Amino acid sequence: MRVSTSLLAAIGAATLLASPAAAFGAFQPEQPFSQRDQDRAYDKARSGDAMSLPRLERRIVPRMSGYQYLGPELRGNTYRFKFVRDGRLVWVDVDPRTGRVVGTSGR
Repeated sequence: MRVSTSLLAAIGAATLLASPAAAFGAFQPEQPFSQRDQDRAYDKARSGDAMSLPRLERRIVPRMSGYQYLGPELRGNTYRFKFVRDGRLVWVDVDPRTGRVVGTSGR
């Protein structure tokens, strides 16, 4: 009897812990920042063809006061920075060569 009670408690705890992660599944990147993307971005930054991701983040994240930063995506030749506030997603597209914002959506 003691084993089954412990087992039920463990299953219940696992379910509760998994639920918040599932609830935020909508905020996961459409295309995760893969190792290949990371390598490509690093190569471009190293060659001088693009700013490094940390440098771009230092330029963009402070502009989004009041938003929670969720992370970057590499979409072709553009970085897409994802933010959320009050349950609304906002994307900021940035040219990695210049650091210039080339588009926003969801605002």
